[in-house]
Amino acid sequence: MGDPKEAGAEASPPGAAARGGLSLLSQAESEEPSSAQGSALFLGGNEVKSRAVVKYSSAPPRTAFARLEEKTDLKLPPANWLRESAKLGPAGTTILGNSKKSKPFSSFGMAYDFIDSVGNDVDVVSDSENIKKLLKIPYSKSHVSMAVHRIGRTLLLDELDIQELFMRSSQTGDWTWLKEFYQRLIDQKWQRKKKSKEHWYQKAILSKFLYYSINGDGAAQPVPSPAEQQESSSSDQTHDSEGASWPAPFEMPSSVSEDPSASSQGREPLEPSCIVGHVASAPKEQNLTTLFNDGENSQGLKNDFVRNILWTFEDIHMLVGSNMPIFGGGRYPAVSLRLRDNNKPINVLTGIDYWLDNLICNVPELVMCFHVNGIVQKYEMIKTEEIPNLENSNFSTKVIKDIAQNILSFLKSNCTKEGHTYWLFKASGSDIVKLYDLTTLCEETEDKYQNPFTMPVAILLYKVACNMMMKKNQNKKHYGTIRTLLLNCVKLLDKSRHPQIIASANYMLSELFQLDEPKKEENSDSPLNENSDESYSEEEEEMPDSDENGSYGTSSDPADDNKAVAIIKSVGELSVPEKYKSIHQIRPSCAFPVCHDTEERCRLVLSYVLEGLKSVDSSIKKESDLPAADPSTPIPLKYEDESTRGGPEGLEKQMALFLDKMGSLQKGNCSGQSGMTPGSWQHKMKLQLILKSSKAYYILSDAAMSLQKYGRALRYIKLALQSHDTYCCLCTNMLSEVLLFLSQYLTLCGDIQLMLAQNANNRAAHLEEFNYQTKEDQEILHSLHRESSCQGFAWATDLSTDLESQLSVSCKCYEAANEILQFSDLKSQNPEHYVQVLKRMGNIRNEIGVFYMNQAAALQGERVVSKSVSAAEQQLWKKSFSCFEKGIHNFESIDDATNAALLLCNTGRLMRVCAQAHCGAEDEFKREFSPEEGLYYSKAVDYYLKALRSLGTRDMHPVVWDSVNWELSTTYFTMATLQQDYAPLSRKAQEQIEKEVSEAMMKSLKHCDVDSATARQPLCQYRAATIHHRLASMYHSCLRNQVGDEHLRKQHRVLADLHYSKAAKLFQLLKDAPCELLRVQLERVAFAEFQMTT
Repeated sequence: MGDPKEAGAEASPPGAAARGGLSLLSQAESEEPSSAQGSALFLGGNEVKSRAVVKYSSAPPRTAFARLEEKTDLKLPPANWLRESAKLGPAGTTILGNSKKSKPFSSFGMAYDFIDSVGNDVDVVSDSENIKKLLKIPYSKSHVSMAVHRIGRTLLLDELDIQELFMRSSQTGDWTWLKEFYQRLIDQKWQRKKKSKEHWYQKAILSKFLYYSINGDGAAQPVPSPAEQQESSSSDQTHDSEGASWPAPFEMPSSVSEDPSASSQGREPLEPSCIVGHVASAPKEQNLTTLFNDGENSQGLKNDFVRNILWTFEDIHMLVGSNMPIFGGGRYPAVSLRLRDNNKPINVLTGIDYWLDNLICNVPELVMCFHVNGIVQKYEMIKTEEIPNLENSNFSTKVIKDIAQNILSFLKSNCTKEGHTYWLFKASGSDIVKLYDLTTLCEETEDKYQNPFTMPVAILLYKVACNMMMKKNQNKKHYGTIRTLLLNCVKLLDKSRHPQIIASANYMLSELFQLDEPKKEENSDSPLNENSDESYSEEEEEMPDSDENGSYGTSSDPADDNKAVAIIKSVGELSVPEKYKSIHQIRPSCAFPVCHDTEERCRLVLSYVLEGLKSVDSSIKKESDLPAADPSTPIPLKYEDESTRGGPEGLEKQMALFLDKMGSLQKGNCSGQSGMTPGSWQHKMKLQLILKSSKAYYILSDAAMSLQKYGRALRYIKLALQSHDTYCCLCTNMLSEVLLFLSQYLTLCGDIQLMLAQNANNRAAHLEEFNYQTKEDQEILHSLHRESSCQGFAWATDLSTDLESQLSVSCKCYEAANEILQFSDLKSQNPEHYVQVLKRMGNIRNEIGVFYMNQAAALQGERVVSKSVSAAEQQLWKKSFSCFEKGIHNFESIDDATNAALLLCNTGRLMRVCAQAHCGAEDEFKREFSPEEGLYYSKAVDYYLKALRSLGTRDMHPVVWDSVNWELSTTYFTMATLQQDYAPLSRKAQEQIEKEVSEAMMKSLKHCDVDSATARQPLCQYRAATIHHRLASMYHSCLRNQVGDEHLRKQHRVLADLHYSKAAKLFQLLKDAPCELLRVQLERVAFAEFQMTT
């Protein structure tokens, strides 16, 4: 497989005189592996290291070649010429014995198939012919023209055929700008160069030789007629012009076909056993919607190589495509087959070509067939490691290694902009290599999307980013890379032409930010915070390269140098070790923004969501049928005061409608207004974007809540619920995860409404924050209104001026959140959230109960004349009692004894309010302690005792225990005091009243803790002293009025003396009760006088 076109066009680079060797493994070890995991290692005596792993092969099982007899005339076609042959693999790929002409996007086809390797593991993806051409630059005077693209850390190299490109430009008008640039600055008299007859002759001889070698029996089948050959060729050209991506493949004469489909009819498919290590498509993740159909996904780009090889040459990792036929069997397990003209010695270019082909494909030997004028003369076997030392073809393998490293470093250091198309160009016969940025040149033209590489590059950027996102274990450290890939992908594409890709890329950009990321992680040693290759400043990237090694800076001599990104002034420099050592590693062009501020992070996410929504909306066909919305006109956020609303009663109806809607969601009865087809990419993508916006607004609301900006928090949770309402209208199958989100949103909404109720003083400021809207929020809301009225949760998000209404809305939010948890068994799947919802329900019911209780107490205070209890008071008692009862049930269902005890305590307080309402008010002197008062005080005592039983012991919650104990003591004390002061003598005997008072006082004293050193200790001491004083006074009075029973009189005298003594001691401990102490002492004096007189 010689290269006649380069014969004589060679130059010895500096250092080429050095000799180099390469030792190989044994033949058995170096056979082509049978799976993608096979590999072979070549170690050359301190010269070069090479390792080849076949990742994919469509070649048939290797067979031995037919050794042609001497004097065989290769000018005569064999019977099987140009016919399908399993031994040569897919038709057209190996028909000429050399890789067929590369398609313009061959590297992209490989990159699509091996997406895991792109961006990180591999330095270069290219056709083996391009690799060989680069490594032969210092030895060859031929021109070099290649397109270079950077994806992450990987460079994609493709041949940029200037002749074919400009011929197409003349026909279609494409690439006119590049043709003009080329003629103006590089080659003013450009003309299409035609291949010589000798070139076509050598190609035809080689083709016939290969067909002879795989058949061996030239007379088995008749030679095809010229008409058949012409027909084959014409069908060839037709297919290529229609099926191939830009540019059309180079046209060949009728005698030689390059197209795989030239003989597609009657073709037998390869056996499954021929497919080696077939690459499976990348796994799909649920959150990353599959966006492209096959046509758009591949852009018609296919991996047409027989083999894809992961070739490591020294420290350079390359994914290489090769079509070289490999023969084997018998004495030669793996050999490459070449045809050489005996009259022309092998030159350096041909030697490098043969050596690199064998190295890349891991072939240990080369079989050379020599001919003279097409007549076979002899065969010769050469080992791969001997090729660099052949006569007239000796070269240093170490120099080849240096060339490879220098070229890669040159490209890495200068092809820095991801998504840009670079052009590596060396004119024929020139020693200067120049690198141009075609994307920048293209942008100077009228149509910036004229570059045909734009779409394949954008899709590859997207695919690599998507693949990195799917690797959950390591994707976080690659977020900087992923973000750069996606931003460049979006930058390359026209929004009106590619809405699908742009929407998906923006959604993935929004997915990079962890909305609910805890703050402690933000300050930790996260990969996002490190100044690593994945996170660095753009300023660092733009630092000029050092010139100490003869930098490839721009020269000022040629007129076109100011257009070149970089220049290699002499190809001889490439042979100098580390001449172009890369200063900058390939890495993202911008750092991943580390957002420590929650609002900043969410706002960034919402900006990407908005761009995605715009792309989706612009692609919906029925857009003209929708009412036009002006993004500059704010959408009013509804505000009503209680007079125009239904109040708490109206909430019941709204809640019922909401629950009915939730039921319909479970059945999938949903549809949007814009006419999107369920299952279409627009439908799937808008669902994902809307859900993302609802999450972002929820996090913003939560953050505002923590800052006590309750008006702002309500605005954000309203937007979150509006987003969710739209999602519900579009969703055909509601996931339990999404229902859980809704429960969380409503829970937070309940919290906000409660805090607004408790902070009524700043109502004006909260209202101002609630009504404020950013332009971004308006535009997102407009997109939501295309699908839904967004009023499904209006009942939960209105800002009311009425306290009762706010508390009721808060309670309904919690109730709705709880109802949602009953769907799809969410309660058992999310026990922590369920407990939190029930706690909040218990708390808000306590708040509402206290509110109604206070209102009842206020009404009672206003009631002066009327003795009877009003119906309004009784209604408030019932509401308050109902709330307390439900709240107690909530806390008891989650075994929250402490909060249950507090609500029982409040219920006891409600009973005391009821008791106070039944006291007589018309005549203070005629008043008696009524049965209703006694009933309600007894109920109050029962609730306090239940509260203590709920707590169990004081150790469980001392503060709550002490509070309940004090309230119980107070209730007993109040009962006893009222009975003592307003004795019901009309209903009970004096002795019975005294007994009941005494019992109540002693119980109050029992629950009055005078010993514990708490804040309430002075109050307890004062009450205990007062109880003793009252008991002493009662017994003193009984003693004065008692006649007859001496035993009872003696008992009363002892008790009176005892209680006076205790009262005096306790009042003496209190420094601020001198009057009470004096009164006790005076009564004691009177008591002593009475005893003396009797």
